[in-house]
Amino acid sequence: MLVLTRKKGEILAIGEDIFISVIDVRGDSVRLGIEAPKSIPVWRKEVLDEIVEENRRALKGGSSDMINELLKKKGRS
Repeated sequence: MLVLTRKKGEILAIGEDIFISVIDVRGDSVRLGIEAPKSIPVWRKEVLDEIVEENRRALKGGSSDMINELLKKKGRS
């Protein structure tokens, strides 16, 4: 893991087409802006973890209850 120190307004480049900007720093929170090609998905780690887990459940057939619930909410079952 590369660990860097950046100040507000500074930018980190990853390759030639991904840029991470430090937008704001308040206490222990940092706001980042991320520019990346549309072909590269950008997610928060906890969202990616949920996507991976949901995909695992779907492969095991465990997501049918969730799909049925979503269909009920849309009035399709």
